[in-house]
Amino acid sequence: MISTMKKPIVNIVTLGCSKNRVDSERLAASLSHRYDIVHESEKKSDIVIINTCGFIESAKQEAIDNILDVAWLKKHRKLRAIIVTGCLAERYGEEILEELPEVDAVLGVGSIHNIVEAIQTVTAKIPQKYFSKEDKNTVALGGDRVLTTPEYATYLKIGEGCDNRCAYCAIPGIRGKFRSRPIEELVEEAVQLEQLGAREISIIAQDITRYGLDLYGEYRLDKLLRAITDATKSVRLRLLYCYPDKITDALVAEIRDNDRIIKYIDMPIQHISDHMLKAMNRHYDSAEYMAIVDRLRAAFDNASVTTDVMVGFAGETEEDFAETPDIVDKVGFDSIYSFIYSKRVGTPAEKMEDPITYEQKTERFARLMDLHHE
Repeated sequence: MISTMKKPIVNIVTLGCSKNRVDSERLAASLSHRYDIVHESEKKSDIVIINTCGFIESAKQEAIDNILDVAWLKKHRKLRAIIVTGCLAERYGEEILEELPEVDAVLGVGSIHNIVEAIQTVTAKIPQKYFSKEDKNTVALGGDRVLTTPEYATYLKIGEGCDNRCAYCAIPGIRGKFRSRPIEELVEEAVQLEQLGAREISIIAQDITRYGLDLYGEYRLDKLLRAITDATKSVRLRLLYCYPDKITDALVAEIRDNDRIIKYIDMPIQHISDHMLKAMNRHYDSAEYMAIVDRLRAAFDNASVTTDVMVGFAGETEEDFAETPDIVDKVGFDSIYSFIYSKRVGTPAEKMEDPITYEQKTERFARLMDLHHE
């Protein structure tokens, strides 16, 4: 018998980083047999899933604004339910349900496999609120995806969580300890991505340079990259989120010698003042960072280096900040993602004295951006 009933329309809104995008693609795959999935306008949707970021205060506010914007559709369109997932859901799940009555379900990062159950619960004849927060350290890391990127470029998420414990960062509490995916599983996914049309794959995790330590007892990013290029035909690899002190000689050599690896490395610095780096619990100092940059540029010509820079961390003096424009000018980063520090609940930095005014932070941020744009 042929059914003419239309599937309910589920819109997945992705906020934040590319790691969140991959999570949304896995959500879409788990729903695609029951629902029509869209990633565009919410106006014709029956259910909206908002996959949130919660790294900094502006990301938290963006998520709340999106929830409130979509809530209008429950009153004025056919929208039946709003479901919140991702980092903000993991961090503030119960508060979201209590303080935002427009939200019907909240799923923590360890519970996204419950998405079908959540939708069925909140869209039943007698709908009920739904909340699930399971152990984030045991959630399966792989799985099918419905790609949302252009066919020629996509992402390969090689691990989850973080063990670096930077003082300002809530990610270990939100995403759990660092867990690597096995090399064989990642190679298989990379081959599939190339067969689907990918010509460039960005290698991502919270810290890709830690890859392999938990599974194999040693850093194995270099071996993973070689295994992927051996198994694929022509796809090129780009490296994102490399923690500076874990860039090994073997990794530098692999980037240098493997012509399928783009001579590009994303290496967040956060700050260059030794005083600030120590307060942030970063595991290197300014001299070590510059030595790493020098190693990369000595290993291959025209190395592209991009970075993240934080402005206004607790206790940052004008002298501390002045070192940042100097390093930006000296290194000549190809691009910088800069943001203003905001306290995150549950982090060591939450308890640090922060005498810097918001006006001082924004003024320093503007100066840094002006320099980079030059």
